Amino acid sequence: MTLRLGAFVHRRIIAPGALAAASVLLAIPASAASTSPGAPGIGDPYYPAYGNGGYDVSHYDLRLKYQPATDELEGTATILAKTTQDLSRFDLDFLLDVSEVRVNGAVAAFTTSGEHELEITPKTPLAKGTTVTVVVRYSGIPSSKQAYGFTSWHRTADGGVGANEPEAAWWWFPSNDHPLDKATYDVSVLVPDGSQAISNGTLQSTSSRLGWTRYNWRSNKPQATYLATLAVGKFDITTGTTESGIPVVNAYSKDLGDNAGAARASIERTGEIADWLSGYFGPYPFDALGGYVPNTNTGYALETQTRPFYSPRQFASGSNVSVVVHELAHQWYGDYVSVAGWKDIWLNEGFARYAQWLWSEHEDEGTAQELADYVYASHPADDAFWTVKPGDPGAANQFDIAVYDRGALAVQALRNEIGDDAFFAVLKGWPHKHAYGNASVVDFQKYAEQISGRQLGALFDTWLFQPAKPTAPAARTASIAKVSAAPAQPKSWKKIAATNDAHEH
Repeated sequence: MTLRLGAFVHRRIIAPGALAAASVLLAIPASAASTSPGAPGIGDPYYPAYGNGGYDVSHYDLRLKYQPATDELEGTATILAKTTQDLSRFDLDFLLDVSEVRVNGAVAAFTTSGEHELEITPKTPLAKGTTVTVVVRYSGIPSSKQAYGFTSWHRTADGGVGANEPEAAWWWFPSNDHPLDKATYDVSVLVPDGSQAISNGTLQSTSSRLGWTRYNWRSNKPQATYLATLAVGKFDITTGTTESGIPVVNAYSKDLGDNAGAARASIERTGEIADWLSGYFGPYPFDALGGYVPNTNTGYALETQTRPFYSPRQFASGSNVSVVVHELAHQWYGDYVSVAGWKDIWLNEGFARYAQWLWSEHEDEGTAQELADYVYASHPADDAFWTVKPGDPGAANQFDIAVYDRGALAVQALRNEIGDDAFFAVLKGWPHKHAYGNASVVDFQKYAEQISGRQLGALFDTWLFQPAKPTAPAARTASIAKVSAAPAQPKSWKKIAATNDAHEH
């Protein structure tokens, strides 16, 4: 697992002394003397340098040209935003080489700092509440760029892919890279004839000219930056429609080899699974659906909005419908409602894992209760598994298996505490409550208390926030592991466990 430690943050150097301060004041009009730079981070304690302060983005228009043979990317990003403070300067998160920046039509000064900051100084300061159009022209080779010692761009034999969590945008478009700033997207990509460009949402059009084909994709619902994806390569593409009427586009690299059949046998069930999940979570919240499997050497899958990313390794041992269930569950828990901060990751992973448990029930391969009992019994009290707190695991443990398995165990404990009627009302009502927005674990507890009419502080503390295995009395109170004998391994366990490496970002 690659750890994204919060310590790997850049620190802006402030010039000391009154002379430096005076020079800053002289550099801007007196009427704008009260303006200040936007913060270089949005305020997430796990990743202090991720995202930016001072503005809120509403839309990204990305016009790109990509050459698969050389991994060269050229782009023009048009970013629509509104300022949230009086701004003298603001940052975007980005790694490629910038040739020009314009703010509201005027050329703006720019420089880079830290690991991934693009600092932009507009010709005139921006007042709070101003509508802003930022145009960034750029180019570069994404696979040549690293930040904090890693890359989120995956070079393939026939192209490249941008997909990772909690960051992927820096390698292919400038952004305010944090889930708190969701926006809509238009992604237009020019690639050589014979290659395809896959992104989120619906394919609006394609056109070919002089050996190049342009693909125009649109995501018309708010989308977090890490959920935006781009994949260029040679794909076999299938299309269809779910029973509920949602168009489905799936894409498979032509060179998946022995994994091709298992990948298709799993992902072609996307529409069926989404319709099934809507019975638990409410209507599917977007107007597009699908999945794609590029021939990468990564091991993880990712809930990229409307079109999850899967690595071939997910299907190396055969079909794996459980991982499809997991990533599609995220369309509600993670995409429709996104985390307020990365410490709230349980709201994504605990519930996506629990969806796999519900699928196990659906397939008669073990109930959620049997899976919970098995997880509880499988980890002795001195297992490090219990030291990770799913409700606030820390950046180093954000994708630890405990966030998934202990996280799902906490969901089952909640179900047993409040009863099925209230539990399934919470499960379906929660995404609608915070539709297309953000929320925290604290928000979820309050909502569960409101719907159930119960005080749940002790239960949440025991199962999500204590760095220790809940005691036998606490487990019995939550109807976990009531039997004294070690529970048998549910039939679905190996399939579920086979998805574990899907989360090692």
